[in-house]
Amino acid sequence: MQISSRIDLINNFFSFYSFLSHWLKKVDGYSLQSPFVFQVYQGLQNYLKTESVSSNQIEKVRNSLLASSQKIQVLDLGAGSKKVNTHQRKVSDITRYSTSPKKYALLYQYFCQLTPAKQVIELGTCMGITTQYLAKVTKGHLYTFEGSDEILQIARSTGRLTNASYILGDISSKLPKILSTIDQVDFALIDANHTYYGATNYFGLLLNKIHKDSIIAIGDIYWSKEMSLAWKEIKNHPRVFLSLDFFECGIAFFNPKLKKDEFVLGL
Repeated sequence: MQISSRIDLINNFFSFYSFLSHWLKKVDGYSLQSPFVFQVYQGLQNYLKTESVSSNQIEKVRNSLLASSQKIQVLDLGAGSKKVNTHQRKVSDITRYSTSPKKYALLYQYFCQLTPAKQVIELGTCMGITTQYLAKVTKGHLYTFEGSDEILQIARSTGRLTNASYILGDISSKLPKILSTIDQVDFALIDANHTYYGATNYFGLLLNKIHKDSIIAIGDIYWSKEMSLAWKEIKNHPRVFLSLDFFECGIAFFNPKLKKDEFVLGL
């Protein structure tokens, strides 16, 4: 068996094991003992229903990208893609395999609007779909980071957002520069690189600017063993008082008034 086939087999087994473990541990809203988590979870369920229609315009952009046959050059600065891991990729494939589905884009939007949402950070612009969701609830300014030039050009041209700055380059060097210009981070989405070092390094940088009402979302927490380890480390960090595990992503709260706890939830 070729090495690449063995790696795929291991990744598929890990994905199945992670999904099964999550399914066995998850609880529904009626089983939640925490009044705060119950309120947040019920609010999320209602939000997904009420805001679904309002996202139609953004979803039209997604559908146009899914229908595109354009090929572009992609620069990967992280773990790459599991589905299409070549330097030249179709816009449709990138959109299909590397952008957050509508349900999770709305989830990020929901948690963003639970914060003051004056300074919002998105690490991993990709095609800019989630960027547009976050921009809708950003009351101040959104900073979105992408390592691949041609991907960022498409995101910028389809988004045309007036309250967002599109930042090209290696996040490890670009993020500290932006953080030095702002006083705090209200909401952040870590959805880039997909390595242990990348996720934990970005989280550590953001910690310098978070406050008690901040929320950080981490995408693809079971994408690999590395990401699973990174999520475990993040949710156990002393400054994280509550974590919510939705399998596709994790949510971290920093309010010391919250009881130190973690919940595995379905969506």
